Amino acid sequence: MFKVLITEDISKAGIDILNADEEIEVDYQPGIKWAELLEIIKDYDAIITRSGTPVNKELLDRAEKLKVVGRAGVGVDNIDLEETSKRGILVVNTPGANTIGAAEITMAHLYTVLRRLHLAHQSMLNGEWNRKKFMGEELDGKVVGIIGLGNVGTQVAIRCKAAGAKVIAYDPYIPREKGDKYGVQIIDDLHDLIKMSDIITLHCPLTEETRNMISKKEFELMKDGVYFINCARGGIVDEEALYEAIQKGKIAGLGLDVYSKEPPDDKIRRLFDFPNISLSPHIGANTYESQDNVAIKVAQYVIAALKGEFVEAAVNAPFTIEEGFEEIRAYLELSEKLGSFLTQYAGGHYQEIQIEVRGTIAKHLKPIVAYVLKGYLSPVLDRPVNVVNALFLAKERGINIIESTREAGLNFKEFIKITARNKDKEVSVGGTALYDKFPRIMMVDNYWIDIEPQGVILMFENKDVPGVIGKLGTLLARHNINIAGFRLGRLEKGKIALGALQLDDRLNEAVLEEIHQIPEIIKAKQVIL
Repeated sequence: MFKVLITEDISKAGIDILNADEEIEVDYQPGIKWAELLEIIKDYDAIITRSGTPVNKELLDRAEKLKVVGRAGVGVDNIDLEETSKRGILVVNTPGANTIGAAEITMAHLYTVLRRLHLAHQSMLNGEWNRKKFMGEELDGKVVGIIGLGNVGTQVAIRCKAAGAKVIAYDPYIPREKGDKYGVQIIDDLHDLIKMSDIITLHCPLTEETRNMISKKEFELMKDGVYFINCARGGIVDEEALYEAIQKGKIAGLGLDVYSKEPPDDKIRRLFDFPNISLSPHIGANTYESQDNVAIKVAQYVIAALKGEFVEAAVNAPFTIEEGFEEIRAYLELSEKLGSFLTQYAGGHYQEIQIEVRGTIAKHLKPIVAYVLKGYLSPVLDRPVNVVNALFLAKERGINIIESTREAGLNFKEFIKITARNKDKEVSVGGTALYDKFPRIMMVDNYWIDIEPQGVILMFENKDVPGVIGKLGTLLARHNINIAGFRLGRLEKGKIALGALQLDDRLNEAVLEEIHQIPEIIKAKQVIL
């Protein structure tokens, strides 16, 4: 018999599933006091929480029998993932359970500002009857630009197309075939999408890459009279730049469910003075159906985990590299670095990723694949990616994974090669661990190069002529950025060379723009490993 403690309100649908299992004993105590929780937690095999119960070291020290933590929702900020992993405690959450709710609140905000319904409603409450004042616009015939074509973005696309809109999308990490499947035109450049769109709606995660992704420059590129909706994450938008755009009359209608600070502070609340603005307090998941889905999924996952079954949506990996894989520790570290390098350097739109492992390490193909995908997905998702859920997440994004092995290579006995493909492009990276201890990226596309996968790396292609490194060094010195190392690869003298500069500090967008202005530089990309 497994004892499950529920410390916060969840839908009855989930509780019923737990109660229906003969091996589960449920203790439903929403709102339990912290001191009491610390006293009784020692008796439970699983705990189900929302965001209000801290599953921290203090609690875990007393949780002698705990095997599973279930989070009824997506965020896991209240759970110490490192401590749970060290103790072999599995953490599961419920991604995707609120997809429809999030899509529908987006549409609600969109229709509200298009037809000015909130203003008409208030006018009626004020005793007015002014039909001419509330002239609106139709979704039919508009160009809707979706930034982020994941689960929610796809559902928004379906609904907009059904209303007669033309839908375009920007998502550098979604295979182009997904757009074809839903009749959505994939736009390769964010700024091109912004210029084309009558309506822009955000559905991407908050990552280092997307933080303040929509800022002053992006608002300046938007059409006058654009409609702008954000029901994704507040930090994606520079709210100071948004306020300036509103002041200038750039935006005809604004819908917000999320904010960089929640609840919003006075600085954010300046936005609320704009008349045609539809607001809600981060309630995208607040539907009865979404909450039922959350409760049902967390109950199912907790039961499966307690019975030792595989849970593909696990948030953490309750083991470390050292446990069982000490002999290939460096290769697992390399695998994760290769995946992360590929994403950051070459972008996405790949429908297929082939992971080839050569030499004696080929017997460890499965964990190597898991670590490659963990590295590949982590930079672009705002949910935890680990070796348990990485393959599931890759398939969820429509990526076909091909695993293969070969005998020892000619140049290196042990070698890991990743090749990403779509119908228009193929890129590859590969590496080894020198002396089985020191991970190295040794190949980028067809260039042989030796890169230590650590810290800030400026990757660049350039015309193979004298003076390029001197110009780069001078530019970086002007910005007080020190070069820690340099590697060069080339296929043929005087053609195109591939360079890698290891730097002591990150580059900002202004410095990267300057680098692109060097005539001999063909392409430059910053990678953080």
